[in-house]
Amino acid sequence: MNMVRWGIIGCGDVTEFKSGPGFQKAKNSTLVAVMRRNGELAKDYARRHNVPKWYDDAEALISDPEVDAVYIATPPSFHKEYTLRAAQAGKPVYVEKPMALNSEECQTMIEACKKAGVPLFVAYYRRALERFLKIKELIDSGTIGDVRFVNILFFQPNPIDPEKELPWRVLPEISGGGLFVDFASHMLDFLDYILGPITSVQGLASNQLSLYPAEDIVSGAFRFQSGVHGIGTWCFSSFRKNDNTEIIGSKGKISFSTFDAQPIKLTTLNGETEYAIGYPQHIQQPLIQHVVDDLIGIGHCPSTGETALRTTWVMDQLLKQ
Repeated sequence: MNMVRWGIIGCGDVTEFKSGPGFQKAKNSTLVAVMRRNGELAKDYARRHNVPKWYDDAEALISDPEVDAVYIATPPSFHKEYTLRAAQAGKPVYVEKPMALNSEECQTMIEACKKAGVPLFVAYYRRALERFLKIKELIDSGTIGDVRFVNILFFQPNPIDPEKELPWRVLPEISGGGLFVDFASHMLDFLDYILGPITSVQGLASNQLSLYPAEDIVSGAFRFQSGVHGIGTWCFSSFRKNDNTEIIGSKGKISFSTFDAQPIKLTTLNGETEYAIGYPQHIQQPLIQHVVDDLIGIGHCPSTGETALRTTWVMDQLLKQ
């Protein structure tokens, strides 16, 4: 395979700018088909993005002989179904995060793809962004010495209007949880990438505002396989926004925002250094390039079903109580 021809299932908001154009701009990659249950919306997307084909039926897209690989950009409740159907058709899968509703579904998806002999990738794109690779470089080079612990503090005002229809992201049967799952999945997956797997977790989850079915605050403690400790609090009903993660080592610490473009701060006994590294135009394009390179045999993608399963398992543990 010298060129990967992509089909998208679920061409909603995330595909408009974050991911969709990345399939067209990545090397050795092209977007040939999109699908949405509302055919008129699929047709409109195809027209605006110069995509040759559109469908209102997922099976038609999956079985299209001109589609080599499938990107699943639906809400998480559909990830398992479409992954299994694509795998059965022998098509590689790139699925949105979080990977599925829970770790059991993730495992089923992994097993189905292994049985079919097709790769499974997950859209934890921070593993490929320059900003986050700089943090990995600082840790791998020993700049802050041996990592001792991690502290995550994320909070924001309530973004949900109770007078309007609830968005699917706060309905556990569709999203797997609340806004915690949407945001924390990125944070926890990146920590898995730079510090290794988390193997021990204890958490507390509550619904303090009672505005929707899912939790709106989660706190927890965890330990990495390496022995590094971590704590985190994610609150979605506070007075203002805060997004800060600190990685503390024996010789210094790194502070950074996961979602904003604030400079990365390195603090050692010699002082403080800032690294101002922003984001690319299409935030998923660097990871999409890794996926394409993996599929054509010239590279390796760092975000797979196996790595994403670990992140979902950690979230499952944090949400247990």
